[in-house]
Amino acid sequence: MNEKIQDILHREGMSLAPVKKRAMAFFIDEMLLSLLLILALGNSFFEAKTVEEMIILTNTFVLEYMAMKFFYQAFFVMQYGATLGKLFMKIRVVEVKTLQTPNVIVSLNRSIVRVVSEMLFYLGFLWGVLDPARQTWHDKSAKTLVVNV
Repeated sequence: MNEKIQDILHREGMSLAPVKKRAMAFFIDEMLLSLLLILALGNSFFEAKTVEEMIILTNTFVLEYMAMKFFYQAFFVMQYGATLGKLFMKIRVVEVKTLQTPNVIVSLNRSIVRVVSEMLFYLGFLWGVLDPARQTWHDKSAKTLVVNV
């Protein structure tokens, strides 16, 4: 891990969020957003008779779903420093320089790179598992860390 990041975290008495906590927060967020999509599609989803019809319906709204993920991530990280999943898991996103909640620009940057990373087979997330500072592509791009609360 970058010595500068280690020093900052040690000085402030903070620790990086473990991969398990981040994964669980991700799972919670995905379940919430999936439920929201199902509710938004309403009767169309419940009228689908086969799995194939459900997949076709879901694929029809993939851009809307990605936009929903983008705004969800950006809003909650900017407003609270964490999504609902992260809040539940007691972790949060902070800027490396200030250790404060990310501002609007940082949150938007982090959110768009996160969605791109998801579209590229979650490679940015794999990067975060292998990175000593546990920074995913969206964390590196936005210069953020995910820490325990």
